[in-house]
Amino acid sequence: MRLGNWRDEPVGPHEQAMYQVSFATEIFASLVPWLMLNHDGGLSILIHPNTSNPKRDHLIDPIWIGHALGVHGEVLGEAEEALEVNTEPTLGV
Repeated sequence: MRLGNWRDEPVGPHEQAMYQVSFATEIFASLVPWLMLNHDGGLSILIHPNTSNPKRDHLIDPIWIGHALGVHGEVLGEAEEALEVNTEPTLGV
C-alpha cells in the first residue's frame, strides 16, 4: 500500500478535496471489506481500477463506499480502443 498526499482542494476530475491511497490487487479482498466496515459515516471512498482508460475507471467501473461524490468525466481521457485491464499495477517507490 502507498499513502498519497492530502489535497486541500479539488484535483483532476474530483469535485472535492481528497486523499489518495494506492494498493496492490493482492490486498483488495481484505482491504475493501475493512474499509466498508470501518469508514466514518460521513466519509466517501472511491475505489477504482487504474487502467489506461481513466474515464471508464472513474465513471463506469468504480466502487463507492459511503455517499458517491461528483466526478468531472469531461476532463478524463478515454481509450481509443479496447485495452487489456491492468490486473498487476505497479507502485512507485
